[in-house]
Amino acid sequence: MVVIRPTRKLQRTLPVSQMAGASDTALGDWYVNRLIVDRQPLLLLVSAASLLPVLVRARNVRDLPTHIAEIVARRLARLRIPQALVDAEYRAMMPVHIGATVDRSVLGIMVDFAKGVPYFLADGFNDSALALAEDQLGRTPCHAGKAADRVIFPDRKAPELLTAKWAH
Repeated sequence: MVVIRPTRKLQRTLPVSQMAGASDTALGDWYVNRLIVDRQPLLLLVSAASLLPVLVRARNVRDLPTHIAEIVARRLARLRIPQALVDAEYRAMMPVHIGATVDRSVLGIMVDFAKGVPYFLADGFNDSALALAEDQLGRTPCHAGKAADRVIFPDRKAPELLTAKWAH
């Protein structure tokens, strides 16, 4: 099971359910926010466990619970995660629940990512540019003010968590 945790501005579109607990996937809950870049609406999704960012166009936001597993699987494939680990995470992402945000540090990381996104996207950007922006954000050190062993690089943390949970 996976929990999508929309920010307040998305809760009208993705209403919170009382049944949302905690995700039992390797990457944990997925936080989601809507942002506008170059007059184009985007969704920024961030894994609570790895802080791995995903950028998608904000089309049919109500259908996000139906497509989140596919969106995450495509992102993991671009990171060259072994297919067996991607498949295990994909299967674990069913069912999907919508819950309230609970981790302010993830929200803070999302704010930082959202500020950086316009710098990685040129005017009139396309979907391949979204993937390049994800790559740049994924290499961004998170919690950099903490001790060196507590700094998280999302593109390194995600494979580590997937391997720890699903490689047997």
